[in-house]
Order: sequence, then structure tokens, then C-alpha cells
Amino acid sequence: MTRLLVPVPLRWADMDAYGHVNNVAVLRLLEEARIAAFWRHPEAPDPGTWPTAVLDAGPGAATHTLVARTEIEYLLPIGYRRDPVTVEMWLGHLGGASIDVCYQVTGQDAGGRVVFIQATTTLVLIDAATAQPRRISPQERAVWQPYVEPPVVLRRRRPAAQDD
Repeated sequence: MTRLLVPVPLRWADMDAYGHVNNVAVLRLLEEARIAAFWRHPEAPDPGTWPTAVLDAGPGAATHTLVARTEIEYLLPIGYRRDPVTVEMWLGHLGGASIDVCYQVTGQDAGGRVVFIQATTTLVLIDAATAQPRRISPQERAVWQPYVEPPVVLRRRRPAAQDD
């Protein structure tokens, strides 16, 4: 099992009136980790930090990504902490033109590792010139394949039984 572990610091502005990280800020934490792990930044001092960072970033990039779906399950509230949370990521599905990025947002407490949030985001690769989905390249597939493992299992409410 190979996961990407991305530390993401919390900001005071991420907190809401209830004293925990707001749900909108959680989406931002996931986005920051995903960008760090999958987008190449040519201007960065060490562009090779993440072996999975094979997508070009920036306005002139040949590929754009479209978030097609995100599901987030909040298991425990995240209170403000000086230590960053760790966003653990892996790929739950590597499709033809899309990937499912799975996440667990974790931290440490006196008892060890705690999972606050689990989530999945489906990203579709888009050809910037045509605005159409494009296939995952053989190079991207080879780089991402070691990070494929079973998808995160989210609890779901089942619809109430309907009377016939």
C-alpha cells in the first residue's frame, strides 16, 4: 500500500464559530494536498518533490482538470492545532480519462493516529485546446499505478424503503 502523505497547515481563518475547521475549509485542504501531489510546478526550487506530480500547472498548460464529483465524510471535528494535518492520498480508480483521488485527513493525538475526514474526488483530464476529455497518457498511468489501492469506503444513508 503506497500513499502520498501531504502535510497541510491549518490557518486560523479555517475555523468557524463552533471552534473547528469549517466544511468549506476542508475542501480547500483537500485541494491544496491534491495540487501539491499531482501538479508539476516548473518554477519550484525542487520540482521533483512528488513523484506523482506529472500534470503541468499554470495558465499555458495543455491539460486542465475538471472536478466532476467530491464526496466528504466528516468523522471527527478538527480543532485548531499548530501541527499540520496530514492528507493521505491514493488513487481508488485509474480510468481512461479520469482518476478517483481518495483521501484521509489525519492527525496525532495521545492515542496515536486519528482519522478526521475521508473523501473522494473524481478528476477528469481535459485537453485545453479542445475542451474535451483526454486519455491518461502511458507515462501518467505508469507513474500513478503504484498508488492505486481500493477506494475509500464512505458510509451512505440508504433511502427509506418505499411502499409498493
